[in-house]
Amino acid sequence: MELDRRLLLAHCTVHALSIAAGLLVVVPMALNGSAFKGRCALFSTGYWRTENRVELTGQPGDVSHLVVQQWGPPAACQFATFVGIFTVLYGAAQGWRCLLYLHGRHDDTLFSSFLTVLLSVCVLFLSGGASVILSLGLVSWCDTVTDANTRPYSCAESQSVSLYLDVDTSSFYTELNLAEASLWLVTALWLTQSTLAFLRLYHSHSQHIGGPCLPREKDLLLGYSLSEGSPTPPHPPATPTILV
Repeated sequence: MELDRRLLLAHCTVHALSIAAGLLVVVPMALNGSAFKGRCALFSTGYWRTENRVELTGQPGDVSHLVVQQWGPPAACQFATFVGIFTVLYGAAQGWRCLLYLHGRHDDTLFSSFLTVLLSVCVLFLSGGASVILSLGLVSWCDTVTDANTRPYSCAESQSVSLYLDVDTSSFYTELNLAEASLWLVTALWLTQSTLAFLRLYHSHSQHIGGPCLPREKDLLLGYSLSEGSPTPPHPPATPTILV
């Protein structure tokens, strides 16, 4: 198999993996947004308070509950969701193009390959930024839920603890943790896509530059070898001259 077809096949595989990883970002973020009633848990601030709240438990006594002072900015959750949606759509479109190219046995032009490299690098930085934001936001929310690790349970175990909020917190850690891991996988796949796109661009450029020159150089080499191997015709004998 030629090098360009192997690169194209590898690119198709990465696009298929990107679709799956992007869905693993979009679906958990959508479920979390629905459970939190459109609010974003990332970078939310709050504190724990103990008071006598009969309306919370229906029984008299002291109850420790979480008070959210400020919910996180919606853009923090929307940014990760946007990267996931774009990855799914871009992976589907480029995967279809790759299949057509494999079937038709041709590749992108130089300009199209350059645009692919540029777009892949740009989205790589966006995906990396979204991954960092999601990771830091989840750490901030876990610090709020566990009261800076002073509660008798971890962030993952706090899903089974009643926080007495008006949102469903029964699966927030599973959803956000899955979205975080998938988003870092998306970033790694975008890095792979950028590398493969650059290799395809370099290979196409090499073929474009070296292709027209190869036949001419071959003819020159053949002509030189023929001239080296052909015997030199003998010189005609000199005609004697008579001086009168």
